[in-house]
Amino acid sequence: MQNYKKEMGKRIKEKRTELRLTQENLSETLGISVKHFSEVERGIAGLSIENLIHLSTIFDVSLDYLIKGENTDHQWQSTLLLLQSVPEEKIPKMKDLIRNGIDLIK
Repeated sequence: MQNYKKEMGKRIKEKRTELRLTQENLSETLGISVKHFSEVERGIAGLSIENLIHLSTIFDVSLDYLIKGENTDHQWQSTLLLLQSVPEEKIPKMKDLIRNGIDLIK
């Protein structure tokens, strides 16, 4: 689990510096101490889910990217491209399939 923290901390630091934000700025925004934020970036401490969500919004990245380093945007883009290639006459059938899938999940 420690490895996840280190890698996540690296990504957080990278995004913070890319956006030219300071640890002080972000720690104040998140309501945590600068010391704690520094520990997050070094992989010593973690963040609450609320603060991870807040950071993902500030950084404009997915939670998957922050936590695991995986960019889910590419998965969605390929799905959208696939859906856009569906012939017009098959769209009603696709909508039914999607609705039925959602109903199964509920």
